[in-house]
Amino acid sequence: MSDFEQLTQALARNLRYWRGERGFTLEALAARAGVSRGMIIQIEQARTNPSVGTTVKLADALGVSITTLLDRDRTPQVHVVLPGQGVRMWSTEAGSRASMLLGDDRRGPVEMWSYRLEPGEAADSDPHPVGTFEMLHVTAGELTLVVADERYAVPAGGAVSFEANAPHAYRNEGGTPMEMTLAVSIPPVAGP
Repeated sequence: MSDFEQLTQALARNLRYWRGERGFTLEALAARAGVSRGMIIQIEQARTNPSVGTTVKLADALGVSITTLLDRDRTPQVHVVLPGQGVRMWSTEAGSRASMLLGDDRRGPVEMWSYRLEPGEAADSDPHPVGTFEMLHVTAGELTLVVADERYAVPAGGAVSFEANAPHAYRNEGGTPMEMTLAVSIPPVAGP
């Protein structure tokens, strides 16, 4: 089985598990996530691989990290992710990419991401649930962070934190690649 097939199977299994754990019907999860019931059925039956946006909406609605939905083999005590072993969530032909490095749900979902944006590229994000908090550290280039139409310049070596319940975007408006590490803390979700 290929890595892609394993990921699709893990997502199907974990989505079914967490939907049941939270006591959500298909309709309740669809309404909470803003994802169609039919799409959830296809995902749970491993017949489709959803977009990153859809996966984020489902994880947020369930109150778990994306890593939890995609995890094939969780190590309970120590989880080492070697270079290149993060889950590639999206990429562009120009070379921009985002990879989920780590995630945990023991104290409320938290995720760690690695981003690279080539010059002129951007990644937009829908608002997350109220209480979601992001922190990032720029390691190369300069990030233009846009939160609710306000722009913030963050140079290499700089860091920023913000409440992520408003539309936000990461942009590289410079002439060199921008790289950053991003941590996302998501508030826990109770059952219906």
